[in-house]
Amino acid sequence: MCNCNHLSSIVAPSALASDFSQLASECQRVLDDGADWLHMDVMDGHFVPNITMGPPILASVKKALPHIKMDCHMMVANPIQWVEPVAQAGGYQYTFHYEATDDHMGVVREIKKHGMRAAIALNPSTPANSLSDDLIKQLDMVLVMTVWPGKGGQKFMQDQMPKLNELRHKYTHLDLQVDGGVGPATIDECTRNGANVAVAGTAVFGAQNVKQAIDAIRMSINAQINK
Repeated sequence: MCNCNHLSSIVAPSALASDFSQLASECQRVLDDGADWLHMDVMDGHFVPNITMGPPILASVKKALPHIKMDCHMMVANPIQWVEPVAQAGGYQYTFHYEATDDHMGVVREIKKHGMRAAIALNPSTPANSLSDDLIKQLDMVLVMTVWPGKGGQKFMQDQMPKLNELRHKYTHLDLQVDGGVGPATIDECTRNGANVAVAGTAVFGAQNVKQAIDAIRMSINAQINK
């Protein structure tokens, strides 16, 4: 792997795996135990079949937890439409799907205009070389999906590791995130192939010891980026 010791290890538990009736306290719980970001899955029922949360819920969480960094994963059919509402709700990073628009640069410009980090997610069928060098230069992060978005209970897709590896070797300074089936059994493979940002749902929220689960993920990332 490349020399990536300039990167940070970032653990972003997925709020979708939390108890929604206690959303703010659930987010606080994992932050207290070492989480860096909270991964907020926004689904619109169009780009993916499920509906989860939107800007009003994000705003409520931000109001309760002013220092939270919400990593907003926008599984929406019209990503530019939601940039301003998510920014107003307190979004820290706005990740939209490559497949949802043809105007990637326009969406990125809008995200930056509203003061958020800009990121693009790639579905399992979308190759790494879909992203041009010019586009990558404007991004803060790329998310490699290791399951199909919007469907729960899927197994980790090991066949996405070459894509992750390709991106890491080409873009050594870029934050690379993995999302889907990430946990104790799969994190090492992700980090060996270049991930420094890990989304984990039940592996964190369902753990008997949340701090231990977060620490284990961070140790796996650090073992690679500090080589």
